[in-house]
Order: sequence, then structure tokens, then C-alpha cells
Amino acid sequence: MGEEDQINMTEKPLVSVLMTAYNREKYISEAIESVLASSYDNFELIIVDDQSKDNTVVVAEKYAKVDPRIIIYINEINLGDYPNRNKAASYAVGKYLKYVDADDKINTDCIEIMVKMMEEFPEAGYGICPAEKNPDKNFPYELTPVEAYTYQYFRNIGVFNRSPLCAIINRKAFELVGGFINKRMVGDYEMWHKLSLHYSVVIIPQGLVWYRNHDEQEQNHLNLFLLDYLIIAEKKVLKSPLSNEQRQIVLNKLRRNMFMKLLKNPMDMSFKERWKFYLNSSINISKLLHNTDFFNLRSKI
Repeated sequence: MGEEDQINMTEKPLVSVLMTAYNREKYISEAIESVLASSYDNFELIIVDDQSKDNTVVVAEKYAKVDPRIIIYINEINLGDYPNRNKAASYAVGKYLKYVDADDKINTDCIEIMVKMMEEFPEAGYGICPAEKNPDKNFPYELTPVEAYTYQYFRNIGVFNRSPLCAIINRKAFELVGGFINKRMVGDYEMWHKLSLHYSVVIIPQGLVWYRNHDEQEQNHLNLFLLDYLIIAEKKVLKSPLSNEQRQIVLNKLRRNMFMKLLKNPMDMSFKERWKFYLNSSINISKLLHNTDFFNLRSKI
């Protein structure tokens, strides 16, 4: 980022970098150092330990002793992933929230670029780095609520399938929608759907963050929560600004995809378990097999 593109120091809004941690002594040093190396210096780094059993807090305290921007909190009891994210946000005073998990890292220009692009679209509730590029638009660009849902479900440009690491959130918008739901694994997926019911979203370039893969991460249990993802998507799509026809097509698509996943059995369930899963979902296979609306709509958009 050139000097002409940088935000004037006196105009830089405060960013609350939120780092939730549980048993991350092996990784948290790299996470903290990536934040401290940021080209954007007007931030507070709030670390909230969720009753770690290892030396996570000891490691974090070494950094807090030499940098007053680092504030450490230790929960009295273990809250779990999303309640701890909400706890961290409750301590924040910045205009923006930037989650950086204790096992991940950000690039030196990550916060600066994210803030600059959010400031270009002051009405946006959040910004996010999508999984796919848009061949028709250059970064950054803003999506209205109806556009965000259309990109997610009809253009296959994933807006809602991203982790908190890939996002920056306007704190007031976060508070107005009530923060993350207390549901394991799916809280961020629900959050992006929820924010996009009320606010526009800024689409930010990829490559600003680094996500670590390891055996202890929550993402390894994704297949156990497929039904939760389906239920959340259905509820939010029904409230979305999409047309009634589009909503029904999306619901059919979601249920068809879930049925195909059940057939592939990614959760290694018995037939009895899969049948129970099917009965507890909203999937109606006879309707799916005879419904062609999804294929028809693609020619209308």
C-alpha cells in the first residue's frame, strides 16, 4: 500500500483485535507477533483465555508486559468458542472488531487494508474476504443484503462460508444483532447471514490472513454439524430479501445437497443414524426428485 493510499494517522479509527485462546501455548506467540508487526498501529489487542490447562497465559503475559496495547483477561469458567468470542467483544472499545485466533496469523498490511476499505463504505456492517474471486468486479466492492444472498446462493461466491479470521466487523453492528449464537461450529456462518439481513458487506481481497491446519482445531469436526448448517441457512433464507421464488429454489438446493451428503455418509453413520438424521431435517426426497425450479432459475438471473 503506497503512501497516498494510507489513512492519515490522526484519522485512524481504533481497531479491537480479539484473540480468544484455549490451550494454544504452541501457537499464540506467532499469532501475537503477527498482530504486533501490523503496519496499522491504532489497535488494542484483547486476549481472553478460556481456562487453558497449559502455559497459554504465561506466554501471552510476556508480550503484555512490554506492550500496553495488549490486555489479557482470564475467564472464571470455560465458556466455549462463541461465548468466549462474545466475551472478548464485550471488552472492546474500538470502532471495528478484528478476530485473530490464537493459532492463526495475519499479514502486516491486513488490518490497514481492511480498515481502509471499510472506511470507503461507512454504511457496511462488516467486511469479508470471500473464498472465490468475482470475475466482474475488482476489490473492494459493496454488496447490499439482497446481493450478498444472491452471491452466496446463486453465484457461488462464498460470502457466508468464511471464518471470523477472514472478516472485520463494525462493533455497533455486531452489538445490534446480538453477537454470535451459542452454538458450536456454526456461529460465524449464522453471524454473516444475520448481519447481511440488516447491513451491506464489503468484499475485501484475499491473501491477508493465514489459517493454520492442525489436529486440535475445531474445523476437523465439521461433518458432525451438517444439520445445524442446514437449519441456520433455511431460517435465514426465509427471512432474506430474496424473492419468494428465489427462496424456495435455495431451500430446495440446500436440501438436495444435504441429501447427497447423507448418501455419501461423511459422518460415517449407520443406516439407522442416517435415517434418523433425515427424519429430523426438512428434506423431502420425493419433492426434491421432482422439482426442477433450481435449474430453471439459473437462466432467469
